[in-house]
Parts: sequence; C-alpha cells; structure tokens
Amino acid sequence: MAKVKYYYDADTLSYRKIAVKKGDYYKKTVFGILALFLSAFIGFIVFSQFIMSPRERAQKRELENLKLHYELLSKRLQESSSVLAQLQERDNNIYRTYFEANPISDEQRKAGFGGVNRYKYLDGFDNSTMITKVTKDIDVLSKQLVVQSKSLDEIVSLAKEKEKMLASIPAILPVKLADLTRMASGYKWRYHPILKIRKFHKGMDFTAPIGTPIFASGNGEVIRAERSATFGNVVYIDHGYGYKTIYAHMSKIKARRGDKVKRGDLIGYVGNTGRSVSSHLHYEVHKNDVALNPINFYYGDLTPEEFAAMQEAAEEEGQSYD
Repeated sequence: MAKVKYYYDADTLSYRKIAVKKGDYYKKTVFGILALFLSAFIGFIVFSQFIMSPRERAQKRELENLKLHYELLSKRLQESSSVLAQLQERDNNIYRTYFEANPISDEQRKAGFGGVNRYKYLDGFDNSTMITKVTKDIDVLSKQLVVQSKSLDEIVSLAKEKEKMLASIPAILPVKLADLTRMASGYKWRYHPILKIRKFHKGMDFTAPIGTPIFASGNGEVIRAERSATFGNVVYIDHGYGYKTIYAHMSKIKARRGDKVKRGDLIGYVGNTGRSVSSHLHYEVHKNDVALNPINFYYGDLTPEEFAAMQEAAEEEGQSYD
C-alpha cells in the first residue's frame, strides 16, 4: 500500500492530502526501472571482471602452460650452455693444446649477434621480452654448437694425422736387442778406425753377426737402396714430418727404392761392407737434414733398465766401427 503524503494549508489552517498525478506516477516507475537496469548493467560489468567464460579460462590455462614450458626450456638451455661451456674449455685447454692447434676465442664462438636488431619482428606481443630472450638464447647456443662441431671435426683430423705421425717417427731399435753382440759406438766424437782421426760419429753402431735381420724403425718410403763407397750397402727411409733414417754396411739389401715400409718390416741384413772394420749396423736418425742422437728414439721397445744400460754403453769412450 502506497504511503499517503500531506501538506499544511495556511489558508484553512489544516492538513490536506497531496494528490499524486498519474503522469508523475508513470515517470517514477520508468525512472525506477531504468535505474534498476543501469545498476544491473554496471554490476554485470564489474562482476564479469571476476568471472571468465570457458574460452577465456582455456586461454588462461594455455598461457600458464606456455609460461611453465618457457621456464623449463630456459632451464634446459642454461644446462645445455653449461655443458657446452665445459666442452669448450676442454677443447681449448686440452684437445687443441695436445694437438698444437690454436684455441678458439670467445669472440669467434659468439660472433654474429650484435648490431642490427634481428628480433624486431617479435616486438608488439604481450610476452615479447620473454619470447625474444628465449629465441636469442637458442640462436646463440646453435651458433656455438656449430663452431664446436667444426672444432671437433678439426680435432679428429689432427688426431688421425697425429696417429700417422706417431707411427712414422723412428721409435724402435733397427736390430732386435736379443740379436745384438753389443752397442759398439754412440752419438759423439770418436776415433775413426780407418782415417785415424777424431771425427763426430752421427749415429750408433750395433754389433751383430753377419746376416742378422735389420728392421725399419718407423713407417715410411725407401728413397735410396744402393751400394756406396763409405756406407757399403745402405738404405735410406723417408718417414715424413722431416724424419729420415740411414741403415749402413748391410750384407744384403732386401728393400727396394720406392717401397712403402711399416715399422718392423725387414729391409736388409747386418754386414761388413763399405768403410767398416767389423760386422755391424751403422744407424742414423735425421730431422730436417740434421743428425740427431738415435738413442732418444728407442722408446718403442726398451724398458727403462734396458734404455739406461744402452745409454751408458753409448757414452763409453773408444773408436767407432766406421
């Protein structure tokens, strides 16, 4: 029931009922309904900020899932970068040092990511900073992996070459230790038995019976197999890498010029040919055409005790056999 309103009439000194016009009543009703709708609309707008549609919920879950994957990806990138950094350190300080290769600088490993903004196309998104960072991290890692891969290819090539070099360097006795009568003369000044003067002896003399086998001390190619006035029947082997060996005073040459020989291959037999006073093998090692002390190259088949005994014998005074 609507409230009845009154007003005071001063002329009659009494209260009179206020008559409500029908038009006013409709206006109030309309304004009331409009106010109700406006309040409902505003309430919906405010409330909708806190209540999402199923599609919005799905998008939010997907975004949160992407952020989680981004964090996991970033962590894996950091772990991969750490492993790669350790490999790079070993590469520079161990592998490349061992094979006498220059280390790769950080500038070379990380070059190509400065200057022009190559990630500008990723700007303008809600998560542009995040996307740009992970993209750049992946690019840097990929570049470093390419550089490291090429470095390891080079190391493999150097290792193969090193293996070939190690097989070529003269590293064994040219006559088996069990076949030796004695080590007669070493790399030093000696009294020449025929010329009767002091002369530097550029090699080592191994006394052994005539016909004792002589072996190549390293892989190489026979470049001379001939008879000379001084060395008698002699074989020269070029081992590559600047190394050459000479085997003189043979009774018989088995190798021929142009033969490819391997360490331990039979190339001839001990004799007493040329300028020699007893059956023995005169053996020399040269590096870049400079004669070296052969005793420093017997690490391939001598024990420390045998090496010490041979070194002591080589230092004994006396004359050479050639």
